Amino acid sequence: MANDENRSLTLRDVSEASGVSEMTVSRVLRNRGDVSAATRERVLKAAKELGYVPNKIAGALASQRVNLVAVIIPSLSNMVFPEVLSGISEVLETTDLQPVVGVTDYLPEKEEKVLYEMLSWRPSGVIIAGLEHTDAAKAMLRNAGIPVVEIMDVDGKPVDAMVGISHRRAGREMAKAILKAGYTNIGFLGTKMPLDHRARKRFEGFTEALAKSGVEIMDQEFYSGGSALLKGREMTQAMLERTPELDFLYFSNDMIGAGGMLYLLEQGIDIPGQIGLAGFNGVELLQGLPRKLASMDACRRESGRHAAQIIAARVAGEDIESVVELTPKIAFGDTLKRR
Repeated sequence: MANDENRSLTLRDVSEASGVSEMTVSRVLRNRGDVSAATRERVLKAAKELGYVPNKIAGALASQRVNLVAVIIPSLSNMVFPEVLSGISEVLETTDLQPVVGVTDYLPEKEEKVLYEMLSWRPSGVIIAGLEHTDAAKAMLRNAGIPVVEIMDVDGKPVDAMVGISHRRAGREMAKAILKAGYTNIGFLGTKMPLDHRARKRFEGFTEALAKSGVEIMDQEFYSGGSALLKGREMTQAMLERTPELDFLYFSNDMIGAGGMLYLLEQGIDIPGQIGLAGFNGVELLQGLPRKLASMDACRRESGRHAAQIIAARVAGEDIESVVELTPKIAFGDTLKRR
């Protein structure tokens, strides 16, 4: 939760933590004046550990906040996040609040930098993707003194509020549907997951549900960067050449799933009779493909809407539910048999 009484950290807090005067703290943080290297390091260390962010709104505005909501997301090229932004904008356009977007490229250190810069302008709230952040970023969020909503995931403990789906549950539900349809030789294709925490959690839920039925993933393939459609084709070809007995391919997102589907259709493979397919995200753009890919909607627009509603209500001093778990449904499409 936010720090007591929504009080923002001040120079005095950093002064007390570092054992130097507020004037010295100010000099260090503004990079002005003659301060020893040891003192500078002590002040910067204390500021980082506390999550202190200097206020760039000077003079009479120093104690106020601007009507901006910092929205921090991993990507704008991924079609998932523009839908989130649409949901946020739908709600905020009925208020005095305006969203301002920062992009992290899934890099924790970049997220920390973006967050630092945005908080320095004293926004009225923060909406940030995911629950995994660096210790410094968490400290900044905890001590910002404003509403913070972490979105797209509920598998973990939020700093303040959270909205999204359980990715572990999503993985489990897809595994159950695949097993119920009679598939047992299953391959997994996805992004490299050290930094894509939500994909990792889906994978964990998926393999957990398979294991309960005595099934293990027969083969797996991971990629990073490049065209998702092309990677989907390449990975599917490589996996089937390596493990031709596979009868189902589960992709971590719809774009690589679409690439895999196009490869299989070119090869004349019967979908879903010979090989079944499923992705994740329910991307509308792909509905024009020769077959409708089985998928699961991540409730993107709803996540954005609920997050913005929490921010707007909290800014207005209203009580509102701070944990919202949304429930995605499987769309079987044309690539996953129903039984």
